[in-house]
Amino acid sequence: MDLDAGDSPWGDEPSRSVTSPTTSKPDNSESSPAQAASSISGGEVRTPGRRGPRGTRKISAQATRLEAVDDTVDPLGPLGEAPSETSATPTDEAPAPPQKETIAGRSPPPPTTFPPAFGGTGLVESGNLEEDGAGFRGPPPVQPPSEAEGPKRQTQPSVSIEQAAKPTFDISVGDPHKVGDLTSSHIVYQVRTKTSSKGYRQPEFAVTRRYRDFLWLYNSLHNSNPGVVVAPPPEKQAVGRFDTNFVESRRAALERMLNKIAGHPILQHDSDLKIFLESEAFNVDVKNKENREPDLGQSKGMFSSFGINVGGGGKFVEHDDWFHDRKIYLDALENQLKALMKSMDTVVIQRKGLAEAAGDFSSSLHALSAVELSPALSAPLEGLSDLQLRIRELYDRQAQQDVLTLGITIDEYIRLIGSVKTAFSQRQKAFHSWHTAESDLQKRKNTQDKLLRQGKTQQDRLNQINADVADAERKVHQTRLLFEDMGRLMRNELQRFEKEKVEDFKSGVETFLESAVEAQKELIELWETFLLQLDAGEDGVPYYVPPTEGVAGETAALESPAPNTEASLGAEDNA
Repeated sequence: MDLDAGDSPWGDEPSRSVTSPTTSKPDNSESSPAQAASSISGGEVRTPGRRGPRGTRKISAQATRLEAVDDTVDPLGPLGEAPSETSATPTDEAPAPPQKETIAGRSPPPPTTFPPAFGGTGLVESGNLEEDGAGFRGPPPVQPPSEAEGPKRQTQPSVSIEQAAKPTFDISVGDPHKVGDLTSSHIVYQVRTKTSSKGYRQPEFAVTRRYRDFLWLYNSLHNSNPGVVVAPPPEKQAVGRFDTNFVESRRAALERMLNKIAGHPILQHDSDLKIFLESEAFNVDVKNKENREPDLGQSKGMFSSFGINVGGGGKFVEHDDWFHDRKIYLDALENQLKALMKSMDTVVIQRKGLAEAAGDFSSSLHALSAVELSPALSAPLEGLSDLQLRIRELYDRQAQQDVLTLGITIDEYIRLIGSVKTAFSQRQKAFHSWHTAESDLQKRKNTQDKLLRQGKTQQDRLNQINADVADAERKVHQTRLLFEDMGRLMRNELQRFEKEKVEDFKSGVETFLESAVEAQKELIELWETFLLQLDAGEDGVPYYVPPTEGVAGETAALESPAPNTEASLGAEDNA
C-alpha cells in the first residue's frame, strides 16, 4: 500500500510542484481517499493513465516511444473512441503519418529500430521522401506512397520551375497569296500561333501579316531591347519577288525568324511581339503605340529615359579582350559563310542547269519518236522522253530543297551576324553615352569650383550648379550601369548564338544530306523501272509500256499483231 501510494504521486510531482511546492509532500505522504479523488479530478489523470502500463519506469524517451506505439493502433491518440473503425479504412488513418514524423524527429533512436508491428516501413519511406526534397514541395504525405503514386513522384522533379513558368510557342507561317492591284500588289502570309502563355487571350489564334510588318517587329525589338540579338527577316528583293520558289524560301525564313524570337527568354515577353502575333487591327495598334511613345524609334528607347544623346561619338576602342576576340571571330565567320553561300548558289545553279538539259533532251527524244516509223523503237524513245521530264522535275525539286535546307540556314546566320553587329554598335553607343556624361559632369564640377572660389556672392548660382552636379552624377552612374549590364547581356547572347549555331547547322546539314540521298534513290528507281519495262515481255519478245498508259498500254502491247512482232525480232537480229 505504501509503495503504491508513494509511487503514483511520484510520477505526477513535476506537474503538482508548480501550484504548491511546499505542501505537496506532506499531503501526498498521508493521502486520504477524498484527497486522491480530488487529485484525480484536478486534470492529472492523463499522464499516469498513459504511463500506467510501463510500471515504475520514468525515462521520458520511453514515454515518447509508447506514444508512437499507441498512434499506430489508434491514429487519433487517446481521444479516439473506435480503434477498429480507424484501422478498417485507409482514409481514416490520415492524421497518423504527421504524428509519426513529429515523434520520429523528436525521439533519439533511429526509425529502423522500431519493430515492424507498428509500420516502421512507412515511417522510413516518409523520412526518405523528406531527405530527397520532395517533402518540401507540399504538405507531408497523408499515407505511405503506394505503387501507383511512385511514378508521379519521380516525374515531378524532371521539370524545373523555370521551365514550367517559361511559355511555349509554336508558330507557323503559311498560305502566301498575292493581294492588291498592279501598283500596290504584295504577298500576305497567315501567321498561326499555339502558345501556353497566359498573356494571350487564347491558346491558338491566326492573323495575316505582310513583309513590312515583320520588318517593323525586328526594328521595334532591336530598339526596345539594346544588346539582345534579334533574328532578322530576309532581305528585300525587287526582282522576282512573286516567283514561287522565292516566295516559298521567304515564307520559310519568316517562320524561322518568328520561332527564334518567340523562343528567346527576353523577347518572348515583349509587348511588340504580342501585338504582332495577336492583334487583329495591327496598323491601328501600331499607330497607337507610336502615339504613346513618339520618340521610341528615334532615341533608342532605353537611352532616351536617361536624357542622353545616343548619336555617334568618337572612335571606339575596345578595351575588353573577350569582346575584341568575338568581333574578330564574327568577321571571319561572316566571310566564311558568304563564301559558302556563293558555293551553295553555284550548286543550285548547276542543278537547275541539269534540269534544263534534261528538259531539252526530253524534247529531242520526243521529236525523234514522232519521226521514227518502227513502233519497237518509237515507243522506247517516247518512254525515255517521259523519263527525262521526270528527271528534270527531280533536279528542280532538289535545287529548291538545297535552298530550303542548308541555303536558308547559311543565309539566316549571315543576317544574324549583322544583328550581332548591331548589338555591338548599341554597346558602343552606350560607352560613348557614359563618357559623354562623365565629361559633362567634369564641366559642371569645374564650374562649381569657380563659384566656390568667388565666395557667397554667387550663392544662387552655386545652389543651381550643385543640383546640376548631382543630376550629372546620377546620369554617369546610370549610363555606367547600362554599359556594364549590356556587356553582361551580350556575353549571354553570344553564348546562346554559338549554341544555336551548332544545333541549326547540324540539323541543316543532316536534312541536306538526307534530301540528296532520297533524290539519288528516286533517280535510281526511275532508271531501274525504265529498264524493267524495256526487258519485260512475253515469250522473250521485248516490249515497252509507257508509265502513263498503265494496264491499257500493257494490254495493247500484248495484243499487238504478229507482223510487228516479226519485224521487231528482225530488227533485233540485225542489231
